[in-house]
Amino acid sequence: MAKLLGSEIYNRIADKAVQIHGGLGYMKEFPVERYYRDARITKIYEGTSEIQKNIIAAQIHKEYLKKAPPVSI
Repeated sequence: MAKLLGSEIYNRIADKAVQIHGGLGYMKEFPVERYYRDARITKIYEGTSEIQKNIIAAQIHKEYLKKAPPVSI
């Protein structure tokens, strides 16, 4: 969950920084360009954000099933 949250926030901040700098945000002379590239890789390194969401959901579901009372019909 921490990896997902961290990468999502990092990407939002880097995206806003590029927007603030406009066209200069893509130029290698500015550190914003590096931050943006680094932020993008966090979404795909060690599993994409979508896969991370699936893993988290599966774990939460598994924990719920452990604690849920048995259903009798």
